[in-house]
Amino acid sequence: MSITSTICKSIIFTSLALANAASAETLWSDNSISYLKNVNDFQLLENDNINVITFEHASGHNWGDVFFFVDRITASQDQNNGHYEETYGELSARLSLGYLTGEKLTFGAISDLYLAGMYEHDTGNSNNFGFGFNNYLLGVGASWDVQGFSYLNSNVYLADNDDTDNDYQLTLTWGYPIAMGNHDIIIDGYIDWSSAADDHSADFHFNPQIRLDVGKYFGKPKFFEVGIEYSYWHNKFGINGLDNENTVSAMVKVHL
Repeated sequence: MSITSTICKSIIFTSLALANAASAETLWSDNSISYLKNVNDFQLLENDNINVITFEHASGHNWGDVFFFVDRITASQDQNNGHYEETYGELSARLSLGYLTGEKLTFGAISDLYLAGMYEHDTGNSNNFGFGFNNYLLGVGASWDVQGFSYLNSNVYLADNDDTDNDYQLTLTWGYPIAMGNHDIIIDGYIDWSSAADDHSADFHFNPQIRLDVGKYFGKPKFFEVGIEYSYWHNKFGINGLDNENTVSAMVKVHL
């Protein structure tokens, strides 16, 4: 077991332990289930009928924050492609250096600094051929206080990859709410950039969502949302020479 994966596990386990500690304070928490249906083809997965169900958890605490999601992807067999199914998940945890040191770490627009860890797990099956991986990412992060954004975070990681050479990853996440009269719109998403290594190219993934708070019209704000997700991916999975992926998916999201 590498030093990177060991420290990453320590950050995640410490975060989960703090979540149950008597001194822990939960500042906010959200759980949701989403359903996505692609409007056009994904790159590398070109089945006619692809469905994605996602469970997400996000929470902020006095000691840091946690983000967790699981995607369940299924694709029906068609004339050109076999049946496909995959479960992919990420568990991210960040420990606040301000909390750990007892000092207020603010620098300009930066509101706090973090030790960050991420675990990626994948199990897939295509025509009864199984595959999967476990990746561990270790790095540092920052939260940004920028006008208009409900949150804006950045993380830089060293990735200990299971099936490819290790590389570096930059991740940006954001949430930007817009109120237009009685209509509430949520724009959120992420950008991932991973560096090249001997066995793969650098890749770039831009993945925003735009959703309308439909529940507000029925007296249940922030409960039921509808919208779209856009995926732009260059050198998907680090495979050099692939065309850029431009995929739009219709989606619904229910907050639990």
